[in-house]
Amino acid sequence: MTLHDDAQHELSMLFPDATIGLAETDPEYWAAYSDFAYGEVLANCDLDREDRLIYQLAATVAIGALSEFRGLLGAALENGVTPVQVKELAYQAVAYVGVARVIDFIAITNDALTERGVALPLPGQSTTTPDTRMAVGTAKQKEIIGADNVDSMYANAPADAQRFQRFLSANCFGDHYTRTGFDVQQRELITFALLVALGGADSQVKGHVVANITVGNTRAQLLDVLTVLLPQIGYPRTLNGLAQVDAAAPADS
Repeated sequence: MTLHDDAQHELSMLFPDATIGLAETDPEYWAAYSDFAYGEVLANCDLDREDRLIYQLAATVAIGALSEFRGLLGAALENGVTPVQVKELAYQAVAYVGVARVIDFIAITNDALTERGVALPLPGQSTTTPDTRMAVGTAKQKEIIGADNVDSMYANAPADAQRFQRFLSANCFGDHYTRTGFDVQQRELITFALLVALGGADSQVKGHVVANITVGNTRAQLLDVLTVLLPQIGYPRTLNGLAQVDAAAPADS
């Protein structure tokens, strides 16, 4: 089997100098996979290459795919994704998959940037301080998921669980969503990609479908993210994500 022209072109843009082992050891499978992932899939979405790579990188972090992340990272840095953006998506992932998983991806990123002559640390992107993170984070949280919803979360949380609401406001939103490097629309799509790829977080996926719509993203954008994640995360997680999109942002009848 040989690759179709569209898939071959995309691979040449992403990995111009790479020798892909599967192309040598498993040529039939590699051709079929590549035609699907780099041809058919991309023909059915409107994301540009930079955005697509950002959401795919986020998904590889969520599923713990170190080798795939390393390969995509090189392609991303050669195709318009900035060092700050790579670092920011990794930092944001900590809020959703935990530092125990993310730390190895930050190390891989640091190695890749150092090899490219990028000086570390990168310029800081934080816009809050220890004194402002709670207030600013709560305001950002209300902007994204609605003031009534935030107030209800606090009101309905038992006294011994209030800490988790404070953590969400000050840490998840105050420490992460207020950073520069991405705007809030991009951060919500990154979060959607992380949660869908993670699996087992259907209620959070549904909540962030609503949040995406609230901040100005569209059902079409969410479907495009699912489309480009499919080859990496498989059908079960993709279809679970689709079910949450259909539930919270249904197609126009």
